[in-house]
Amino acid sequence: MCTKRHVMVVIAILVAAVPVASQKWTPPRTPWGDPDLQGFWPVVAMLSVPLERPVALGTKATWTDEEFARLPSESRVPGNNDLFNQGGSRAQVMEHGTRQRQTSLIVDPQDGRLPPLTADGARRAAALPTMSGPHGGPESFNSLERCISRGALGSMLPVGNTNGNQIIQAPGLVVLRNEMIHEARLIPVDGRPHLGAGVRSYMGDSRGRWEGQTLVVDTINFTDNSNHIGGAGSRYPSYSRDTRLTERFTRIDAETLRYEATVDDPKTWTTSWTIAFPLKRDPNYYLFEYACHEANYSMQHMLKGASVGEN
Repeated sequence: MCTKRHVMVVIAILVAAVPVASQKWTPPRTPWGDPDLQGFWPVVAMLSVPLERPVALGTKATWTDEEFARLPSESRVPGNNDLFNQGGSRAQVMEHGTRQRQTSLIVDPQDGRLPPLTADGARRAAALPTMSGPHGGPESFNSLERCISRGALGSMLPVGNTNGNQIIQAPGLVVLRNEMIHEARLIPVDGRPHLGAGVRSYMGDSRGRWEGQTLVVDTINFTDNSNHIGGAGSRYPSYSRDTRLTERFTRIDAETLRYEATVDDPKTWTTSWTIAFPLKRDPNYYLFEYACHEANYSMQHMLKGASVGEN
């Protein structure tokens, strides 16, 4: 017969069996009281996850346990934000992701794919130069190919190599450093307003605020050539000057930072879309200098090479 005492004993055994890791985690705070997001958060592990979900998977957002077990332990999605050729000497510097349960970086729409383009977005996409040319001048290459910028969102996405991110905090300020292109985004969190619409940049104008444990970053004032969500050879349409990018950084445990970004640009896409994925803390990571081609001297070589190929 089951008595109250027996029930209490069973409950005590179950409580004792709960691992320490499952107990409530208390997020750290800076000396001035803000949630502490500081550290190195490389995105290299997500190289195994495509930007867009394969059509055949439909709304399947994650792999089952059985499917996950069959995935390769280390992989890189061909063409997924890949800056470099996969063969030759450059293959030696390529980084590889690890098994992830996500089937795409895009989590909304539910099919994990970019929404349809508007008529204006389709027009701008069709006008983009292709890798095969013609390359009659510098404008034929995007800002990533010219080592100028990947844009605010592109700088957070996995790429062929140099996938480091670092967050530094000071009272009223968060600094987000991206290894590739050597970007450093200064994000005030002191309530100051955005700059006027006449001040625009590739990375836009960012302002942050705290919502509980989450850093919410609102970015506007982009240029017409601010977005590179793919690699140098990809031709996704740039989002428009009226785009609003909303990012969320939430530390969910001691080693994991959840990143989420929503692009709202009704001039380019028929609906907004969202990317989300975890970043794992790596205290041993180090951001190396990303000089790329200083003084843009590579541009003349690219133009000469394109001219030879077209003749």
